Amino acid sequence: MIECVRAVLLTPADRLLLIRRTWPGGIPYWTLPGGHVEPDDLDLHAALTREVCEETGGTPDVLGQLLTFDDTHQRDHVYLARITSWSECSRTGPEIDNPDHGTYQLEEISHTSAALDTLPLIPEAVASFLQRTAATGEDLTILAHPKAP
Repeated sequence: MIECVRAVLLTPADRLLLIRRTWPGGIPYWTLPGGHVEPDDLDLHAALTREVCEETGGTPDVLGQLLTFDDTHQRDHVYLARITSWSECSRTGPEIDNPDHGTYQLEEISHTSAALDTLPLIPEAVASFLQRTAATGEDLTILAHPKAP
């Protein structure tokens, strides 16, 4: 099973920093920064930090784990982190460097039902979790398990 990491990033305004994916002929969707754990990553924390840096140009302050879920071929470890700054021009990686992969735009989205209910956010497990916590008013910082990823 492929191990993956994803970050629910909270900005200084307590909004979610998401990636809006678009490409010619495709339907746009939003997703969390993250990706595969690479063989040279020391642990999940190192993989998460690397992925967030590559995809946002910023460094996460990891608060804890929110959830883990399995898909057909991968296990996703989802963490909550704060990010104080990010830079589209500082991003790196094959997704960013290859225009054939489409665009990866960083967008701040409110953690509210009004903002999330119509947003095509994938994967579905993340969308459901964030929609539920927005609807119930649950504080993500309280839900995050404060263990190291």
